[in-house]
Amino acid sequence: MGVISLIWGVLALLWMILALIPLLGWGNWFLIPFAAVGAIIGAIGVLFSGAGNNGRAKAGLILNAIVIVVGVARLSLGGGLI
Repeated sequence: MGVISLIWGVLALLWMILALIPLLGWGNWFLIPFAAVGAIIGAIGVLFSGAGNNGRAKAGLILNAIVIVVGVARLSLGGGLI
């Protein structure tokens, strides 16, 4: 689960970089649910893995959370459109 969440987070991060370009901010409407699914996968990975084996799941969870926060901030700055 940790590897999946981490890969999901990297894909979300690349998508977020693309959505930061002016006039492509509408991509955040699709990015936020995508990253939320990755965060859920990461949370499940942290929950069900052992104490020493959940590093990748934690990294994926944190990465997806950062993407969600930046996506929401970008949408609020652009009025939800741009």
